[in-house]
Amino acid sequence: MLILLGYRRLPVYREYLLAAVAGEQRVWLFSDREPTWERQYLAGHTVLDVTDPDALVAAARPLRPAGLLTWDDTLVVQAARLAQALGLPTSPPEAVLLCRDKHGTRQALRAAGVPQPGSVLVTSLPQARQAAAELGYPLVLKPRGLYASIGVVKVDTPEQLAGRFRVARGARTGGASEVPGSDVLVEQCLDGPEISVDAAWLDGEPAVGFVARKECDFPPYFEEVGHQVSADDPLLHDRQLLDVLRAAHAAVGYTTGWTHTELRLSADGPKVVEINARVGGDRIPDLARLALGVDIGAAVAAAALGRRPDFEPTAHRVAAVRFLYPDHDCILRSVEIDSSALPASVDSATPVVLPGHELRLPPYGHIPGRYALVITVADTEAECLAGLDKAAAAISLNVLRAL
Repeated sequence: MLILLGYRRLPVYREYLLAAVAGEQRVWLFSDREPTWERQYLAGHTVLDVTDPDALVAAARPLRPAGLLTWDDTLVVQAARLAQALGLPTSPPEAVLLCRDKHGTRQALRAAGVPQPGSVLVTSLPQARQAAAELGYPLVLKPRGLYASIGVVKVDTPEQLAGRFRVARGARTGGASEVPGSDVLVEQCLDGPEISVDAAWLDGEPAVGFVARKECDFPPYFEEVGHQVSADDPLLHDRQLLDVLRAAHAAVGYTTGWTHTELRLSADGPKVVEINARVGGDRIPDLARLALGVDIGAAVAAAALGRRPDFEPTAHRVAAVRFLYPDHDCILRSVEIDSSALPASVDSATPVVLPGHELRLPPYGHIPGRYALVITVADTEAECLAGLDKAAAAISLNVLRAL
């Protein structure tokens, strides 16, 4: 049995993964509230304070789990501590906390000489101005302990710094956090495309599963609006990239589990943006299933059990996801999909929110600003992207009122 530690999430983002894992292992959910859509995949559940380590250990011991997993950023440290207390496969909680703490990551990578952007931790605007003078423009501001690019903003000139510093410092999310919420990192702005690498780790050795090419929009923010996974991506065998990946994990002390590492492919080589101690989100693992033919449930379960997953491709395709946003902040009336207009490359096209939902664009809305997603799978990148364009045109947003 596996224990899944998590808060409730929208099914469109994690149901496919829970269903896949439950097909491999019995799953028992630890959550702060009663499950809803999750019930059909569970062997059982326990409602408790998921931030209380004593309560977690007391509830877990009688279940005698073989492994533990979470895909919630705000619970990765609690999950590592619980796994350690139960003698289950995990990295040291201190290493997982370094991944959660973006400043901690920067310090560890700097000490080990791992390529990354220059970074200065600040708590005030005067400190931010001083850091900007040292690093030079353009800059990126990012909250120390958040995720999903929330509060991350580019600054091109000194005149923009004050307003955008307020955005980064004021960004908030729900869930537990052991990282100071008001701290901000002032960082060099890296050139080159951004990617993510999902890998399972066992005793410090990675099994690299898949690489995703990221698409961002809504400048000066870094909203993630799409991802693309190719079974034959040359980065899967790029020695320089793999060396940086290994060095980064060694620097923070991460040894066992699953990570979703984000990097920039700069002109000077790959540089680490951040290490997330959990499986990738935004349906990226589902893209891997479609592109590589990988049994993603078996891979995630194996990693949770301390085993090396099998990522050997049985398919050689390209899969991509695109998230759709409104043109302006609004309240949703409905989302309509013309199925007859969807191209053959579409694997799924679905609304991600219900009528009456507020759709807000960055910086005040991020993932909740999406109203639909489209996933395509094809033999080539060009076919995939053409399918996304055609499918997006077949999805209509009906607005109740503007905000």
